[in-house]
Amino acid sequence: MRILVVGAGATGGYFGARLHEAGRDVTFLVRPRRAELLRDRGLRIVGLGRETVVTPNLVTAPELAGHYDIVLMSVKATTLPQAIEDTAAAVGPRTAVVPFLNGLAHLDALTKAYGSDVVLGGVVRVLTTIGAEGEIVQLAPLADMTVGEPAGGVSDRVRRIEEVLSEAGFDFAVSPDIMTAMWHKWVFISTLGALNTLVRGTVGEAVDAGAAQLGAQLAVEAAQVAEAAGHPMPRPALENVLAFVSRPGSTDTASLYRDLIAGQPTEAEQILGDLTARARAFGVSTPLLEVATASLRVHENRLARGA
Repeated sequence: MRILVVGAGATGGYFGARLHEAGRDVTFLVRPRRAELLRDRGLRIVGLGRETVVTPNLVTAPELAGHYDIVLMSVKATTLPQAIEDTAAAVGPRTAVVPFLNGLAHLDALTKAYGSDVVLGGVVRVLTTIGAEGEIVQLAPLADMTVGEPAGGVSDRVRRIEEVLSEAGFDFAVSPDIMTAMWHKWVFISTLGALNTLVRGTVGEAVDAGAAQLGAQLAVEAAQVAEAAGHPMPRPALENVLAFVSRPGSTDTASLYRDLIAGQPTEAEQILGDLTARARAFGVSTPLLEVATASLRVHENRLARGA
């Protein structure tokens, strides 16, 4: 199968490089500036005592030719409209588009653009960031991918995709209930992002500042929204989130927060704004998540004003 990875950043670059290493037919759709850098230096993954350099197959939007079998959509939610436009030539009736964006709003946008028969659900977990020289820095061993049909069940096309994407240097799974998996990731990423935003620091710094219970309170709020949506978190899963956001000495931060402190646009609306809006629709109270959302909106408004 021909695989198109849309974006070669911290997430798409990582999983695409691992697939490339495993001998899959992978092409990256990138912006001209990123293409120039990757052609010059290769796609580098560093960290955890390991360095990988691959020579990727690259295209820019005007160079796309023919339909791909799998399109892995790995971009920031803020750039999704442009990514949809750029990938139009690559998506045909037999293409499977697998998005790895945060939240759920992207499913509506992709389905509107390509149709419900094309779009799958997907969840990835990986702790990576982009380094000063454009390299991908892996911060922890965690790296996994889950794919499934939004309507539920396990289809033949998902099984075909499993054959291509599994055993490629990261854990891969097929979910018969991908929407629940996406909701549970949303609980995790919103909890971590809100915690980092509210204390302006890492998990460990929050604990040191006496805010050990703040992460737990945020997680409970987010989990209540998921439950109201019909996707309750089992107690062990929620306890894993609680443990993650209360670890002394942890340097963990969400990409949402890293964008914030870098003065860049964030996925505030897709991760927290949409979640709190759904909470209000369900009649669920989320005061701490609302404060974090407002804080991020102040940042976004300042960027919009050029401040």
